[in-house]
Amino acid sequence: MEIRQLECIDDIPADQWNRLAGDANPFLRHEFLAALEHNGCVGESYGWLPRHLIAVDDQSRPVGAMPLYAKDNSYGEFVFDWAWADAYQRAGMRYYPKLVCAVPYTPATGARLLVAPGDPDADAVRRFLSSQARDYARRTGVSSLHWLFPDADDTASLAEQGLLLRLGCQFHWENAGYRDFDDFLERFNAQKRKKVRRERKRVHEAGVELEVVHGHEASDEQWRTAHHYYHSTFEKKWGYPTLNLGFFREIGRTMGEQVVLVFAYHDGRPVAGAINLRGRDTLYGRHWGCDAQFHSLHFEACYYQGIDYCIRTGLRRFEPGAQGEHKISRGFLPTRTWSAHWIADARFRQAIGDFLQRETQAMEQYMEELAEHAPYKAAPAGE
Repeated sequence: MEIRQLECIDDIPADQWNRLAGDANPFLRHEFLAALEHNGCVGESYGWLPRHLIAVDDQSRPVGAMPLYAKDNSYGEFVFDWAWADAYQRAGMRYYPKLVCAVPYTPATGARLLVAPGDPDADAVRRFLSSQARDYARRTGVSSLHWLFPDADDTASLAEQGLLLRLGCQFHWENAGYRDFDDFLERFNAQKRKKVRRERKRVHEAGVELEVVHGHEASDEQWRTAHHYYHSTFEKKWGYPTLNLGFFREIGRTMGEQVVLVFAYHDGRPVAGAINLRGRDTLYGRHWGCDAQFHSLHFEACYYQGIDYCIRTGLRRFEPGAQGEHKISRGFLPTRTWSAHWIADARFRQAIGDFLQRETQAMEQYMEELAEHAPYKAAPAGE
């Protein structure tokens, strides 16, 4: 095998990339990554410079890939390393630039060492990709290389190769074969079940109506509305909205049913909306916004509509995004997420490794305590 580097995702045909990425995770699709690049959502302006790696066999056929970016900041990663950057600066060293293997602005677990499903040499390809990525990091003199939100296979491969692992926590919902939303609520204890029903009832009594629209069904007006809600939320939270209307229009056109929009209407006009994407068996909640305040509308649009959608369509899991302990009482359980880290400087590698050991112990304890607050009569087994 040999490695090739691409500074534009369009330098590899979509079918070749997607054969490696598979259909489990929509954010790894060529269409999603290309839409980010086509519409200027990554690049010099935001400090996400594409440096994708492609492993090819002796016949120049792609057998592995890594979505890789050079970064001069830590924005949009959701694995927080600002304290590491500060420590480098205080030591008179530069933490940036660094390399990040991730999907920009997307805290969703998925493959990071992409190998075609069923490839008998998958383990060898994963080791080759990560080894070549570290070689590239050394040649370019970056401080570090980070794999964010890798799936179980990639996490195990990276751990075997001596990478530092960092444990995180999100809150995910699992479909236990529920017949409908009421069947799901029957698994709750009485107090929690009553609370969820009251929240949904309040939205209904306020005269708010919900509509689910797939990407290829959405009108241009609806895309403008969805983008408006995305943009407004970042403005309210003092964030920076990196995804533009052109990006949303493009994924609506190229990803079709993989984009799932939820709109809330009151008196015939839109008042809120949520943006989700779906993979083979999982729904991913990503963005939300509103123009008017209605009691419990956030929970309805972002959580209950998603759960209902998963039950109706047979999806196995719902990942509604990063953070949010309030999700537990609504049926989402604490779930482990991972990142893997290569640190060039031996002294900082030792210091960060020591920190991660202590942080992991604290995170495990935190997750155990959270699990005790699950609303289920008998909580489903977590991961």
